[in-house]
Amino acid sequence: MGQWRNFFGNELNESRRRLQLERRRLLPTYNADQVVQSLPAKEVTKVALKLKYQVEQVVSCELSASVITDPNSRVITKHVVETAREAGGEEYRACVLYCLLVCLRWFKIQAIAELWDAELHQCRALACEVIAKRIIESEEDQDFLLKDALLKRYSIFRNGEETDPMNVIERAVDLHALRVIGSSGYQRCIRYLWRGWYCQEEENPANFVPYEHKDNVHYWAHFNPDRMRTPLYQNACQIIFSLIYLVLYTAVINTVNPSGDLDAVECILYTMTLAFICDEVSKLWKVGWNYLQFWNAFNCTLYVILALSFILRVVALAHSPHADDHRRRMFNELSYNFLAFAGPMFWMRMMLYLDTFRFFGAMFVVLRVMMKESIIFFALLLVVLIGFFQAFIGMAQVDDDVPITRIIVQGMANSVMQSPDFDAFQDFAFPFGIILYYLFNFVVMIVLLNILIALYNSAYDDISGNADDEYMAIFAQKTMQFVRAPDENVFIPPFNLLEIVFLIAPLEWWLAPKYYAKINEIIMGIIYAPMLCVTAWIEMREARRIHRNRNRGGADDDEPQEWESIAEGIDFDIDDHWKETVDETKPNIQMDNCTLEVLLLKERVHELTRLVRTLTEGKSAEASTTANGSNATGTDAAT
Repeated sequence: MGQWRNFFGNELNESRRRLQLERRRLLPTYNADQVVQSLPAKEVTKVALKLKYQVEQVVSCELSASVITDPNSRVITKHVVETAREAGGEEYRACVLYCLLVCLRWFKIQAIAELWDAELHQCRALACEVIAKRIIESEEDQDFLLKDALLKRYSIFRNGEETDPMNVIERAVDLHALRVIGSSGYQRCIRYLWRGWYCQEEENPANFVPYEHKDNVHYWAHFNPDRMRTPLYQNACQIIFSLIYLVLYTAVINTVNPSGDLDAVECILYTMTLAFICDEVSKLWKVGWNYLQFWNAFNCTLYVILALSFILRVVALAHSPHADDHRRRMFNELSYNFLAFAGPMFWMRMMLYLDTFRFFGAMFVVLRVMMKESIIFFALLLVVLIGFFQAFIGMAQVDDDVPITRIIVQGMANSVMQSPDFDAFQDFAFPFGIILYYLFNFVVMIVLLNILIALYNSAYDDISGNADDEYMAIFAQKTMQFVRAPDENVFIPPFNLLEIVFLIAPLEWWLAPKYYAKINEIIMGIIYAPMLCVTAWIEMREARRIHRNRNRGGADDDEPQEWESIAEGIDFDIDDHWKETVDETKPNIQMDNCTLEVLLLKERVHELTRLVRTLTEGKSAEASTTANGSNATGTDAAT
């Protein structure tokens, strides 16, 4: 069970953070009252219980992870997968994948509650993922897989009440089920959602329907403001506006106004900052505290610094513009200092939008896990810092002649940054001060920093081999953040200020929903017109490619490779019987050599047994014939 150590430790910690009995949701959610359930929650719960019983019987003891995940596993066999597929029968087979993820969550909760059997429950949770992945990848009916199995929402009973309906796409992201997320069918569904080929239904935003004009080759059929709900286009707009935001900041920081007056570029910069602040506050208000994550906290810190810079600029403007007014100059310089202080954060903010690219996304996964692991280091460091700081302050109270507080803070900070200042503590409460400072440096630089390095190495080893799956999980989460957005009308900052000022405040509270939606559509059509011109052209080209793929008999999202076009006129069944030759010489990778030899020996034993039985039956028949002939001769003689 040694190979489970790292896997189980990471999974258990992740489960504690993610599950919490699922009292919180990781992504923006929707109004559950609007969701129309596909199947009765009672029947879905029965299917989940059936699958839980099956997994408990299949994985009845602790196993290594490789035994369960092996493509030719002797535990998760084809018969086990087919049995799980039939758990809901023909009527409820669409909810089997959802129920497997429910069982996955149950086993993770059980692993936390029953630590003595935690590894067994982790094995069963892993088995649920493997079975779900194989069902997804073996499903031939892609329409059924996308519409019914992955995108339809189902509920179960919990504490006598129905849970909020969710689909497999959302559930897998919330549970961080990497093997399910990394399956081919799941990734195809994510691509369809990302491109807008499956979109939210207007009457019921919680339901996903195919985009009806996906194969329409007419340009104006795609010129629709509702297409801005597509995650691909939203992400592109956010990148464009973030680049404009960065250019504005660069222009402002390189053109300082000594007089303190606000120019047009600064006004646009601060207006965009207000738009981003309103967007963050709106999402936090609608989603709750669970919306806060690393990048949200990072962006909020940047916006607070910019808000302080703007406030200081306004305070400077409130003073006299005369050259001898030093307070105006002081507040003006302080405002620019805050603005310059935010420079690194402006550029680091661009990394938020680079995670859709594979190279950056995989690296960000590694960095994120390393930052999580460093929490242990900082927790230990905080305790050590408090203890030694209190000791140094106590010594400073004895020696009243030394202004030591700033020296202590600076010296301890230098030690953490591996640049200790021993001279500052040489004569401080001698010899206690210098001895204590040596001890502090030993604990921080030798013990804690090496612990941090070991944690980073462990985190990198754990995640580097799985970075692609983690990247696909991040991409799926990003996609779901767009399609599960709490707003039906997409106003990307800074356009959300137009929505607040000209739509929400004066119209939403009294205008009929039908007319309010129409006005929103008109406004979105105007402000997104340049973007829609480009997106309509892109979708027209995609429609032509879809027609070509369908003419070839391929899927809509196929991208023909060069060898496919070359091989169109070649049929290996006819040409040189190459297919039969390959079939005769290809190895059987589903079984090892020992198993193959045993099967061959078994076949030969059966053949030998059959031959012996035939010979025995022949001799018996011959003996019987001879006996009958002797009896007949004796009878004739007697007569």
